[in-house]
Amino acid sequence: MAKKTEPGAAGVVPVVGIGASAGGLEAISDLLRNVKAGSGLAYVVIQHLDPHHPSMLTELLQRVSAIPVIEAKSGMKVEPDHVYVIPPNALMTLNRGRLRVATGNQKSPVMAVDHFFRALSVDRRSNAIGVILSGGGSDGSAGALAIKAEGGFTFAQDESAKHPNMPGNAVATGAIDFVLAPSEIAVELREIARHPYLTSAEAEEAEDGRAMRRILSMLSRAHGVDFTHYKAGTIHRRIVRRMALARTRDLAHYATHLEKNEDELGQLYEDLLIRVTGFFRDPEVFDFLGERLFRPMLSSLERRSQIRVWVPGCATGEEAYSIAIILLELVSELELDVQVQIFGTDVSEAAIERARSGVYPESVETEVTPERLQRFFGKLDGQYRVSKMLRDACVFARQNLAKDTPFSRLDLVSCRNVLIYLGPELQRKAMAIFHYALKPAGYLLLGSAESVGRFPDLFRVVDGKHRLYGKVEGSVSPPLDLGSHRAEAFRPETAVAEANHAPSVVKDAERAAFARYVPAGVVIDDDFKILRFHGRTSLFLEPPEGPASFDLMRMVRGGLFSEIRNAVSTARRTGKPVRRAHVPMGAARKTLVNLDVIPFKVARGESHFLIVFEKAPQEKIAGKTKATRKGAVDQGEARRLGKELAATREYLQAIIEEHETKNEELRSASEEIQSANEELQSTNEELETAKEELQSTNEELTTLNEELEKRNQDLSELNDDLHNLLASIDIPLLILSSDFRIRRFNPTAQKLFTLIPSDIGRLVTDLKTRLQIDGLTDLVTEVIESLTPMEVEVKDREGREVTMKIRPYRTMQNKIDGAVVSIIDFKALAKARKERRADEK
Repeated sequence: MAKKTEPGAAGVVPVVGIGASAGGLEAISDLLRNVKAGSGLAYVVIQHLDPHHPSMLTELLQRVSAIPVIEAKSGMKVEPDHVYVIPPNALMTLNRGRLRVATGNQKSPVMAVDHFFRALSVDRRSNAIGVILSGGGSDGSAGALAIKAEGGFTFAQDESAKHPNMPGNAVATGAIDFVLAPSEIAVELREIARHPYLTSAEAEEAEDGRAMRRILSMLSRAHGVDFTHYKAGTIHRRIVRRMALARTRDLAHYATHLEKNEDELGQLYEDLLIRVTGFFRDPEVFDFLGERLFRPMLSSLERRSQIRVWVPGCATGEEAYSIAIILLELVSELELDVQVQIFGTDVSEAAIERARSGVYPESVETEVTPERLQRFFGKLDGQYRVSKMLRDACVFARQNLAKDTPFSRLDLVSCRNVLIYLGPELQRKAMAIFHYALKPAGYLLLGSAESVGRFPDLFRVVDGKHRLYGKVEGSVSPPLDLGSHRAEAFRPETAVAEANHAPSVVKDAERAAFARYVPAGVVIDDDFKILRFHGRTSLFLEPPEGPASFDLMRMVRGGLFSEIRNAVSTARRTGKPVRRAHVPMGAARKTLVNLDVIPFKVARGESHFLIVFEKAPQEKIAGKTKATRKGAVDQGEARRLGKELAATREYLQAIIEEHETKNEELRSASEEIQSANEELQSTNEELETAKEELQSTNEELTTLNEELEKRNQDLSELNDDLHNLLASIDIPLLILSSDFRIRRFNPTAQKLFTLIPSDIGRLVTDLKTRLQIDGLTDLVTEVIESLTPMEVEVKDREGREVTMKIRPYRTMQNKIDGAVVSIIDFKALAKARKERRADEK
């Protein structure tokens, strides 16, 4: 595989691929006539040439070009300000800046422009430019999409093209940036060549954060998509590309331009979402899906079952249709009664509309086998339309993966090459959504550069080579958290600074005040668990032995235990601050401490306490010592008081132990309550899951309803077209079903066959007509069986001879389902023509 060049990389030559066919010589000449030396661009001409005759194209172009024109040879390095022309009977690519020419085909190369444009997009990326000029067919359309998806630029010739099909089909894909005359394309190329997006990497580095936030905020408000959590590099590169098209070098100026130009904002939005897609992209992956996944899966299904697949980020629908083709083939081969349902979703409304239309350029011939083309596609005006059977299997809808409710009960989620555009937070959310959407035995298919490495608890590897993963058995889906990401509203820098600065000042001031004026202390909850330390508490608290703990009663130093416990109990009961003064502390009880316990409640109503420790002044200790000495008693009295004090301590200890026992009982009750609460929470989660399933079902119904509304609208328009068409035809037309019932007729036939609207559905043999027709049903049967139109001369009641034509009625699936009967009075037509000629004379 060719190595990709980095956007704006120094020394990389931007290459302009010019594709053309019939009428292309004049257009290419007009373009090169206006190309001037010094632009730094290299030009490669891909023209459809006769494979059996030498080409004079190089010599003809050299006469009008101011820069050298050379016939391309394999291995030739592209140089700036040179034109390289494809030789006859060849296909050409570009690899690491060198042309690769493959010759020797027996017929003219098919889709040679697409072939080169795809290689050009891979090799040059943002330095790739595609130009599609006059020609027939749709060659170049798929290649233009590939160039734009890689960040390059695309041009198509305007109405000046002698053969407009090639440029017209390219424009219809939505991949073309400019539609201009060849001479104007040359001028625009010179302007783009000067932009930093092509000339250097500076545009990639010079990101203005404030302007970027403005742009993302505008996109979110206008289109409901928050790009904040997408890959920043990809988003910025696409924005700078639009800047080059708008001839703007400054991000802030471009943001202002977007505020004044809604069309540009819409084009930027579509550019941010564009992805390269195609039918059976990576054919090996689809072969693997068919034989290793779908075949066993279908074989295990019961009759009248359904297989459901979701393709998020489906773009223009090719992947969804590809999966449907494989499944429909297997269902037919295995003769199963299984419904195939494919959901294709994308955040781009334009992409979804193209997917719903099911119309694709001729380039699908290079992606789909002839057998599948014949079975699942129909040729229409040089393009391919998917068959009704294939279209009915797929439902398309606009959906934002980040905030819209997902589908559910899915067998497979195919999300290839979408996660690479998302940041880590959106990837996490996407994985949770996919896990929720899949059945317990469901599968997830990712792109070649994607994996579930960060989510091993949700998905297991089924086949690492093809990036197929299975849902981990018994795993629980994380919360979906839909709609939590919104674009940050833009605020002026001053407002942001003030909003961020004010809390910082307050915190710094509080910290300085605590350090200077507030004594040592702790904040505890109702269970004596320390929540916060203030000041130096090492004099009053020490860590206990054993496991680490923040239990205050295990950390206080000797002598403070009872006083703190009693003070907290009093403060809890009264709701008022409690003070304990001159509490002796330490083994010798010589250090005196003042304790303050201040109760307060937090926002949720829970009780908390601030305990402040303060060492008593030394003079109070001295004074108390002198007083003690003055009131001293004899030693016997001292022993008696000591015994009483010991008894009191034992009594208090018993009370404390009793309180602890009661506290244990309360804790046990609390655990029971907590267990009941967990059961309630589990029930609540089940209800939430049921709610999410209902939301998913509702989303699915909404999607189907949207699809039905679109189809009803299309049917209404087709019915109006058909009604007006039939009404405008003066020839009587009668459409019959295969069982000879009237399906439709026009006003002229209504008069001839004396029909009324309620006759639709009646047997044609039940009608009384003004014509003498014998054996109409036999004639219709013969036409249906032989598939050959028939003409029969019949007479009306006045004896005039008219011609009755009977043709088989063909459906879009090429099925014969009735006949079309028309009555033509050639003599009346000849008479009318003769009278008209006489009037003209």
